[in-house]
Amino acid sequence: MAEIAFYHLTRSPLERALPKLLEKTLAAGKRAVVMAGSAERVEHLNAALWSYDSASWLPHGSAKDGRPDDQPVWLTEMDENPSEAQFLFLTDGASCANLGAYERCFELFDGTREDSVQTARERWKAYKDAGHTLTYWQQTENGGWQKKDT
Repeated sequence: MAEIAFYHLTRSPLERALPKLLEKTLAAGKRAVVMAGSAERVEHLNAALWSYDSASWLPHGSAKDGRPDDQPVWLTEMDENPSEAQFLFLTDGASCANLGAYERCFELFDGTREDSVQTARERWKAYKDAGHTLTYWQQTENGGWQKKDT
């Protein structure tokens, strides 16, 4: 069973929260797949990861770049893991049929959109019923994260 962490975005958008989580992933020596809702969204996230901080560099790529083995962070709109990543980041309501292939899954959802919150609730119940280990994280005022009891 996968460890699944729900990240409730309430203070900053995905484009600002995701890079920090990916930096921690790479610092832990892990690879990541980021699944988005569409090819256009993948390209948007690709551009956001290049420009989020002029003092940082976050190596990543997508099918447009090719060579997934050379990409520690792989952006995709498909349910795939061509880089043999250990961590999965689900955004935009994307879903994965094989969560067991990952050590950890991060469900990032927009807390300002009721449809996103409802989808997160439904997934929480389904994951819990399937026996996955779940945690819930809420953004703090300074943009960090606080684990909440569920």
